[in-house]
Amino acid sequence: MFRSSGRSVAICGKRTPEVGFLGEEEGNAPGDGELRWVLDPIDGTANFVKGIPLYSISLALINDTEPLLGVIDVPGEGRRYSAAAGSGAYCGGARIRVRPTARLADAIVAIGDYAVGERAEVRNQVRLAVTRRLAERALRVRMVGSAAIDLAGLAHGRTDAAIMFGNKPWDTAAGVILVREASRLVVDADGDHHTLRSASTIAASADLLDQVLELISDAA
Repeated sequence: MFRSSGRSVAICGKRTPEVGFLGEEEGNAPGDGELRWVLDPIDGTANFVKGIPLYSISLALINDTEPLLGVIDVPGEGRRYSAAAGSGAYCGGARIRVRPTARLADAIVAIGDYAVGERAEVRNQVRLAVTRRLAERALRVRMVGSAAIDLAGLAHGRTDAAIMFGNKPWDTAAGVILVREASRLVVDADGDHHTLRSASTIAASADLLDQVLELISDAA
């Protein structure tokens, strides 16, 4: 699966010509309907370039704004995650499920990268405020640098919540279906149902979600 994005687009186009394609580099190649392949050939590029093995390859099939299936490879760990709507979430051939954590004080929370570039100082104000509150209230805070790994780790029960103030479909689509099939919730920062048009990606168990959303609201 670890191929150049151009080759992956060609393979998808040849095998499923009726399905469109959406990628970070390629843009939106239309198909005959609302189905789209969504690919990020390297999620966690900065990690990859620096030799940090926390990067992933993320592929999803979406229908309009909802993911139907997803596959995430984490080469540095030798793990492949997969999920399909209504069929559960898996790591290799083993079913993965949520970790029952009810209190934020007992939770390990993954947070997405800080903004860089133009207006980063302004864009990071809420991110920094949320991080500060998490440091005070959560068991631990983790910044891995790959949205797909954050969501896969949550689905696998390795973490307890994930907060990303962004929602690029190639980064999140596969992870969203993984989390949903592992019986966790994915919403926008206002608590609404998450779609690929949402501005943020917030994921946690039902017991933790209200606590996470309240913390974000307090920090805004």
